[in-house]
Amino acid sequence: MSAPTAPPGTRSSDGTWIRTWDNEVAGLPVVISNGLGAPPSAWPLLADPDCGVHAVSWFHRGLDASQRPGDLDRITIEDHAADLEAVMDDAGMDRAVLVGWSLGVNIAFEFARRHPERVAGILAVGGRAGDPFRILFGPTGVLRELREPLGRAGAWALRWFGPPVAAAAGMLTPFLDGAQALVATSGLRPPPALQATSAVAREFSNHPWVWYSRMVLAAGDQEPMVTDFARFPVTVVAGVLDNLAAADDLQSTARYLPDARFVPLFGGHFLPLQYPERLHRELLDLAARTDLAGP
Repeated sequence: MSAPTAPPGTRSSDGTWIRTWDNEVAGLPVVISNGLGAPPSAWPLLADPDCGVHAVSWFHRGLDASQRPGDLDRITIEDHAADLEAVMDDAGMDRAVLVGWSLGVNIAFEFARRHPERVAGILAVGGRAGDPFRILFGPTGVLRELREPLGRAGAWALRWFGPPVAAAAGMLTPFLDGAQALVATSGLRPPPALQATSAVAREFSNHPWVWYSRMVLAAGDQEPMVTDFARFPVTVVAGVLDNLAAADDLQSTARYLPDARFVPLFGGHFLPLQYPERLHRELLDLAARTDLAGP
């Protein structure tokens, strides 16, 4: 029996080995800066040979097959941005469109702040640049001054209520996989939303939750960011029911960007699972607005 093939990966600037993903499709360069702990398969349409873009991504430090850093404090937004840079370099991409989701938006903008010349555009889904805890709990009416302390308390509590949620996700995946198989036997392609939900549930069912809690808390330390460097096109997508990224805050973010489009969708924080086709269209529309698309 042959030995299992090692997953693809690269080393970040501090030597941490991170598992990477590449759709190996010809097209405009795209880097997926995912929600913390979400797999690239949360974007199932990007695995299609006809998706129109060359997409790459990675698994966050200490999650899936990616290593924990030697210095366990190296899990800040800045460290994840260094991982994004390593992924781009490994893929041979000089410039790319960045697709951010949730805290991945913070990572994308941090990379763009450091290297604006390497960013052609950003699709920002359910997140903004800097200060992530301040945009929590918008639809519930929580006072703004209480959002950060409540967010930190919730992030800390992940180490207790994360495991039962993971157990529920683990029980859900066989049903989702069975639904996909049932659809496939009819000769139809399983809906992308079903594929994405199954993939995310499987990934989260295996997370080390104390470590994941530390990562969320470290990401929450990011300071507010001035985005005057963002001279490239941006599309900001918000879920009007999102309790983790208030739509009014994201709309305000879009107003301060020189070339931004704001797209509200009727949904929560998991928009890539709810609207995979719509977000893919927004990505292609954004790519067409960049200089990568040519004259």
